[in-house]
Amino acid sequence: MIEPKYHPGEEILLDYAGGSLAEPQALVVATHLAFCPECRRQVAEMEAIGGALLDDEAPEPVSLECLAEVMARLDADSDPVRLDHGQVQGGFGTGRRAYPALDPELIQIPEPLRGYLGVPLARLDWRFVARGMDEADFGLNMGPVKARLLRLQAGAAVPRHSHLGLEINLVLFGGYSDHRGHYHRGDLVIDDNTVDHRPIAEREAGCMCLSVTDAPLQMTGGLVRFLPARLRW
Repeated sequence: MIEPKYHPGEEILLDYAGGSLAEPQALVVATHLAFCPECRRQVAEMEAIGGALLDDEAPEPVSLECLAEVMARLDADSDPVRLDHGQVQGGFGTGRRAYPALDPELIQIPEPLRGYLGVPLARLDWRFVARGMDEADFGLNMGPVKARLLRLQAGAAVPRHSHLGLEINLVLFGGYSDHRGHYHRGDLVIDDNTVDHRPIAEREAGCMCLSVTDAPLQMTGGLVRFLPARLRW
């Protein structure tokens, strides 16, 4: 398998290793790790350094009341804060739902994303966004941070847009390109308010991405009035 060329960057990997990313953002990074041995190596090193630093810290005495409160919170909390590329920690096992026999496309999607989807891709609730473009939510939204799958037909273009926050896209199938480069399976691309672009899917394979945003997109093209209301921010 060809290794990815585009990666999260050290700051995001540090946040991931430290468990400080929101669950949707942790999911997209964890799924990238399934494609990328180099990022897995970096995360393992960061975790090892963090563990060594903790070992050097002198223990602080804890009252019995404080200990009981912490244990009660741990028992009640099932929200994952740290995902490995092969599993989801925090009570979800290998995914949020049990799923039947997997179709060939879903088998190619690595854990932990595969477990979050839970059903074959064709059974997701795909919604029309624009010509040649559909999206599907799978129940993983946390306040302003939202995760969805985006599916582009071969040669289809995403309407030109910029970003009011961060958009993280992980290519699952096919690929796409913009004025900065070409992105293929396993590549993780981060866009912010400095990027104004019009991504175009590969002409042969099309593209499917896992997309995570923490703020709405800002449409900048001339056809904004023809887009669905939820995209005209």
